[in-house]
Amino acid sequence: MRLIIRPDDKSSCAYVAGYILDRIRTFEPTLEKPFVLGLPTGSSPTAVYEILASEYKAGRISFENVITFNMDEYIGIPQNHPQSYHSFMFKHFFSHVNIKPENLHILDGNAPNLDEECTQYEAKIKAAGGIELFLGGVGPDGHIAFNEPGSSLASRTRVKTLAMDTIRANARFFGGDVSKVPQMALTVGVQTVMEAKEVVIIANGASKAVALQKTVEGGVNHMWTLSCLQLHPYSMIVADEDASLELQVKTVKYFKSIEKVGLGRGFEQKLPLKLRTWSLASPPRTPDLKSSGPTGADDHVVELTPDSMSSRIGPWPQT
Repeated sequence: MRLIIRPDDKSSCAYVAGYILDRIRTFEPTLEKPFVLGLPTGSSPTAVYEILASEYKAGRISFENVITFNMDEYIGIPQNHPQSYHSFMFKHFFSHVNIKPENLHILDGNAPNLDEECTQYEAKIKAAGGIELFLGGVGPDGHIAFNEPGSSLASRTRVKTLAMDTIRANARFFGGDVSKVPQMALTVGVQTVMEAKEVVIIANGASKAVALQKTVEGGVNHMWTLSCLQLHPYSMIVADEDASLELQVKTVKYFKSIEKVGLGRGFEQKLPLKLRTWSLASPPRTPDLKSSGPTGADDHVVELTPDSMSSRIGPWPQT
């Protein structure tokens, strides 16, 4: 697992957007070899989608050979409902880029047989060759997709009852009325996410601080399902400073030292100037590796550059 910390939510989203753009360009997708991208909804990825769309409009990226699978969808509201995840994705991303309609996959919360819908979704992911990169967010209680606390870490796409904390958190999208928020959803499982070749998570805001602390410093725990990333060989969390408030100082210094020494800044120098301005933190200082954290195999990250990633499954050494 790698942790990238940025000053604010704008710069963290810019980093994630630039990273996805770089991964797609390096992959060089074709009709025969598409890039399969897992996508979330919610407030965190909105700025990411805005940047991806602006890069497409500027002619610097194409999504023609990108296949997408969304994480989840509410049960029982129409697809054209303003708060359905179908509507969200078209409003914030799909309608702004050249992605093909047949390459879009979102769970159908109104399917006549919801269990069969989930089974078929898993089959479609497999038929597409698996997900290359799964982008996700995290809830204040540490859930990934709608895998609420207590979800099995071996879970697959399924019907899920939402926790009251999640319903309350999502009420802001329904005029603050908790009674209007669906109480059930379809969601990819923890294992579905874990089988992606790479997982990138956005964690912004002080409300995510405890979840980030449990994920990074705690053990793997089904009560904090995002902690499953500790078991993934290519996982990365990009957080703003507010989300890092519960982390120990030595933890923050360790991850910042890794980034400053090598890949983090080298990658950002390849971003368009506007993205680079948003995503760069304060000027680099010579890191104190002795006080920042352990050295060893992880230090080989300094030898990597985005140009060397094309033959790799993901951007990081295996952990």
